[in-house]
Amino acid sequence: MPAKPKLDQLPTYEVFLQVKEPRPFKHEGCVHATSLEMALVFAKEQYSRRGICSGIWVAATKDLIVTEYTDNATDVYDHFNSVGDCKGKEYSIFHMIKRGTQHSYAGIVNADSPENALGCAKSLIERKKPVLNVWLVETAAMLKTAEEDKAIWETTPEKLFREAIDYKTAEKLKSFKEKQ
Repeated sequence: MPAKPKLDQLPTYEVFLQVKEPRPFKHEGCVHATSLEMALVFAKEQYSRRGICSGIWVAATKDLIVTEYTDNATDVYDHFNSVGDCKGKEYSIFHMIKRGTQHSYAGIVNADSPENALGCAKSLIERKKPVLNVWLVETAAMLKTAEEDKAIWETTPEKLFREAIDYKTAEKLKSFKEKQ
């Protein structure tokens, strides 16, 4: 049997979904796509059916920086030093508070490196419970739906297009044949 080709799959992109405002964006899953733009389209089709969404963010999996997981009572930020100078690139921070749950958007920090972004997040982002794991990604590397994109979740008021019976195809065919 020949060896499997090295690049036999499309790259993966992480999907963050906001069910409704003002709830935070939460990690929903991942999609395979050729580009960030295509990942957003696939994410919309896969994760936001029937208008249960008010926003989607996508980021390439390779662009995510992931910390080690900690025990349930230990805050992952205890392993990082606070940083005083929080300037530079903008990073989006996602926290996992409880095992078995998805990462939720916690906020944005500015820093000159991912390591310093964690230090800035330690001092700038409020936490009520210990954070078990952190994901961070340069905000510029993400594609986000904007306010003007919200129309993609709107549907027609009648929603008749969803049920085949509502097309009344047999009646239309009969009427068409009678006219001939």
